[in-house]
Amino acid sequence: MPRKPVVPSVSDANAAPGGAAAADRALSLLSAFAAGDKALGLAELSARCRLYKSTALRLLASLEHAGYVQRLEDGRYALGAEIARLHGIYAASFSLDHLVLPVLRALVRATGESAAYHVRQGTGADAVRLCMYRVDSPHPVRDHIKAGDVLPLDRGSGGRVLCAFDPSRARHASASERKVHARIREQGFYAAIGDRLAEVAGISAPVFHADGTIAAAVTLTMPSHRYQESFAADVLEAARQLSGRV
Repeated sequence: MPRKPVVPSVSDANAAPGGAAAADRALSLLSAFAAGDKALGLAELSARCRLYKSTALRLLASLEHAGYVQRLEDGRYALGAEIARLHGIYAASFSLDHLVLPVLRALVRATGESAAYHVRQGTGADAVRLCMYRVDSPHPVRDHIKAGDVLPLDRGSGGRVLCAFDPSRARHASASERKVHARIREQGFYAAIGDRLAEVAGISAPVFHADGTIAAAVTLTMPSHRYQESFAADVLEAARQLSGRV
């Protein structure tokens, strides 16, 4: 009878409720491949997933049979053609609207405030931020930004978050801006009252591409008298849900 691992595997530590353990473990092997990995050996895959080599080997055999991985001549494993086929189907059907808007709507339901998705446009001194998506608060008193509006990059919580995680912007930032950006990176979000408009508060968190670069900022805005520090947790969760998927 195999020994039970002292440290739970990656899949066991994050098991799907009601799911199959074997499927979770097989998927964890696929997720072990990171940006820059062309091929990984059995030992490395086992270590990353915290699986016994014997268990990983059996799962890799099934994944290889289905085309999700391929075994190279040197014994290492690379992602297989089935991954590329599924990516092609996903890319053809992908719509950012269907991904971002449900998350923003859920954020509005949780907080009662307005939620937006900001992206950077342009380079250098001409760079701005675009409000790509917006879901309004049900409150009659709110700020009236709408999707398609262009806003400054150096003011407002969304702009500051976009700058904080952009290495090219950091080179041109002032000492005070660099201090603010460092604090944003440390706490993972930015909250301010009156940063862009008096009496308007904003909380923003970064959304990252799969490679770790900044993609966008999720922003919650409200009149200053309705500002609550607890909203930061909701904004962070919304950004987490989108990171790696945009």
